[in-house]
Amino acid sequence: MAPRNETARPAAAVRAETLGNGLKVLIREEHAAPLASVWCWYKVGSKDERPGLTGVSHWVEHMNFKGTANIPRDQVESERMASSLYHPDDCESERTVIISELQGGENDPDQLLDQELTATAFKAHPYRHPTIGWLSDLQTMTRDDLYGYYRQHYVPNNATLVIVGDVDSEATLKHVERRFGAIPPGSVPARVRTVEPEQTGERRLTIRKEGTTAYLKVGYHAPSVTDPQFFPMLVLDAVLTGAKGLNLWSSFRVPPPQRRSRLYRALVEKGLASSVSGALLPTEQPFLYTVSATATEGVALAAVEAALLEALDVVAREGITGEELAKARAQLKARLVFDDDSVTNIAHQLGYFETIAGVDVIMAAPARIRAVTTDEVAQAAAAVLKPSNRTIGWFDPVRLL
Repeated sequence: MAPRNETARPAAAVRAETLGNGLKVLIREEHAAPLASVWCWYKVGSKDERPGLTGVSHWVEHMNFKGTANIPRDQVESERMASSLYHPDDCESERTVIISELQGGENDPDQLLDQELTATAFKAHPYRHPTIGWLSDLQTMTRDDLYGYYRQHYVPNNATLVIVGDVDSEATLKHVERRFGAIPPGSVPARVRTVEPEQTGERRLTIRKEGTTAYLKVGYHAPSVTDPQFFPMLVLDAVLTGAKGLNLWSSFRVPPPQRRSRLYRALVEKGLASSVSGALLPTEQPFLYTVSATATEGVALAAVEAALLEALDVVAREGITGEELAKARAQLKARLVFDDDSVTNIAHQLGYFETIAGVDVIMAAPARIRAVTTDEVAQAAAAVLKPSNRTIGWFDPVRLL
């Protein structure tokens, strides 16, 4: 890993080229250490899955690391694009692995509540399906389902190859052309067209299951990463629960600075919750802003919910202060520096944002955050944090005597 940069520095230029077969190539030279990070991103995921095939994208990811026609596992990305094997025995062994992974997640009350909250908040859009899929689909999907999905979506004209590190752009591009240029393009299926209808009333769910700890989640339909309200919402979340970065690969590994955040003071300092957190993910299409709290032992979920909703209602009515805006901007600036602290993190950001929106979005993020105003935050809070726009989920544990 390259040394961490504690202060911001100008980003190196990103070279973007498209091969004749449609493969987009992004190269960024970073010569601080003799390392390079290579990622291949495909524009496909759970939002492209239909009922009966939920979880197929995740399963295909597993299969693409099970060896190819010419090269064994974990080598040369071009072979994975063109010649993955999908041996029936490997498909079956991965079925067992993935179902075990799903069941492990369902045994985590916080993760289970998050899954069920999302499925309740969304009625039409495929974002309602868990990335890992529903159990019955995983039990019935066939090798032909997997391989057919792979051949449809894992083609050069649906992919972005990202290379960041101690490389020469010109020589690297020639090497990419040799490895990937002969792979034929495919006919990419039409994208999902479903638009989630506007929610017109509060939704609720309660999970009653064996456990020792009570959890609360409140999810609001929230803007996509290209919506003008996304960055004001990012600032709002920093005020409410502490600033997070935009790197899904690394940002959530380090807790946000939240000792002075509004919800920490309203819930944790008052003894109602042992922890509180917020999540606003950069997504291609509108997803959720979710606030989560872990109830303190002996505190009723109704009391935690009342305090949480009161704090959210206040910010929806009144917005934030100039002092809070300045602090949130500074914290987010620091988190974005952390997001780019290695060639791996940089490559992840370039590939992820090119896949969902375009690299310009992440390149412009620091300037966009600096430009956010208190009025923009107030408008976003009023638009998003409406009672009719929220889904409330409880995990109310059944305690065995």
